[in-house]
Amino acid sequence: MVNELDCRGLSCPAPVLQVRDLLSNETPDTIAVRVDNDAARQNVSRFLEHQNYRVHFEVQGSEFRIVGTRGEGVGVPAAAFVPGAAQKPETGAGKIMVLVTSTHMGHGDDGLGDMLMFNFLKTLKEMGPDLWRVVFVNSGVSFTAEGSEAVPVLQELAANGVHVSACGACLAYFHILDKLQVGEVTNMLEIVTGMKDAGSVVTL
Repeated sequence: MVNELDCRGLSCPAPVLQVRDLLSNETPDTIAVRVDNDAARQNVSRFLEHQNYRVHFEVQGSEFRIVGTRGEGVGVPAAAFVPGAAQKPETGAGKIMVLVTSTHMGHGDDGLGDMLMFNFLKTLKEMGPDLWRVVFVNSGVSFTAEGSEAVPVLQELAANGVHVSACGACLAYFHILDKLQVGEVTNMLEIVTGMKDAGSVVTL
C-alpha cells in the first residue's frame, strides 16, 4: 500500500513538515508526495533519502510526484533528521552558522555594500574549523547561482567541509532555481534546525 500525501499549494517548509509528521507516526514501505514546485521536490526528496528511502520522481505537467521506497534495514527515525549531517560537527559553542540575507552589507551606498559583502564571503575561511554552515536567503541566494563571482569562493568552502545551502523558495522567487551552482536547496525547517544546533548565528 502506498501512502499518498498531497502537498500541492503548500509553501516552504510545509511539504517537508507533513512528510516528517507522517513518518513520525508510521513507517510505510512506500510513500508518494505530490508537490507543485521544484524547490519542494528537492527538499522532500532529500528528506526522504535521509530516512533511508530510495527516491525517484515523476513529472506530471507542472507538478511532481515524488515516490520513496524504503531501503534495506531500518530507516533513521524522522525526528533524527539533521540537515547537513554529513558535515555537521558536534553542536555547541564555537560552531558558527552564517545567514546571508542580502547581496550587500550594511546600510548606505549599495555599491559599497556589495563590495563589502563579497569581501566578507572571501574572508569567511579565516573562521577556520568553527565555520559550520553558510545559508543564503532572500536576495542573498544570488551568490550561489550561475554568473556570481562568489561561486568559486563558496565552492572552496564546501570542499573544505562547510555546509553551503540556499533557500529553495527564494531561488524560485528570483527564477534562478535551475541556475544553482554551489550548495544544496534548503527550506525553513532546515534553517531553523540549524540555528538551534549552532553555537552562534551570524546574520547579515
